[in-house]
Amino acid sequence: MVIKQVKSWFVARANAARWRSVADWADSRGAVFKQVRDGRGFVIEQPKASVGNLRIEWGPSQRSYISGNELRIRCELKLHSDLQMMVLARELMESLENTVFEAYTDTLKTRVDTDTPEEMRWLVMFPKLSQIASKLVRSRFGAVGVNKDLTTAWVDGDLSPALVQASQDLLPASRPFVLLTMRGNAYLRTSMEEPVLEQIQSFLKLMEVAGREAQRVNGRLTDGPWPTTSSIAWQSQPPEEEPTSPPPRD
Repeated sequence: MVIKQVKSWFVARANAARWRSVADWADSRGAVFKQVRDGRGFVIEQPKASVGNLRIEWGPSQRSYISGNELRIRCELKLHSDLQMMVLARELMESLENTVFEAYTDTLKTRVDTDTPEEMRWLVMFPKLSQIASKLVRSRFGAVGVNKDLTTAWVDGDLSPALVQASQDLLPASRPFVLLTMRGNAYLRTSMEEPVLEQIQSFLKLMEVAGREAQRVNGRLTDGPWPTTSSIAWQSQPPEEEPTSPPPRD
């Protein structure tokens, strides 16, 4: 027991040195920085951040499609609970689509397993956007949502140039990346083997843009009844392929 406590103390002390810049940055924002109990990651919490209560986590991946460590960000935006929209790296989307359709087109499967992460279930439950305005965003990212109009409004607003900027260096095509809204909140998840402060700051800026745009789209729901969608049910076949010649709008 004593040996374990001593080992934990040394790990915590070593991590404090490794993550000093991140902890100092969190403190400068009025946020609370904490190491997780096993010393394998940390949590930053900031109530009343610019787009709602903020939580940043770094540590071992919680998703099979991200190996090693990952960065997770959550913003509590108080959105409509059914406002479900997602943007993800196109390479990841194609990989997850292959995985989920192989797993759930078996004749013995009649529904998506509730243990499957939302980002995988949504790929077969919700319609996929094929007419994203920005050619670069369209080539590098995919998007799905419970309602096409709302998801399009989210992606084609200020989020679009933010994604373009991120794709230049922060998000190479091969880097797993998911950004989604559900249960009233916005969530970001991406691979990050070591916590790099500059990248954490950049992902937070992207999250803040996504959060503000989600709040803008959420405001449309107060103007009338909940918009209908072409399909939110289980699809027995893969989604139709996107047009080979999308409208040139860049």
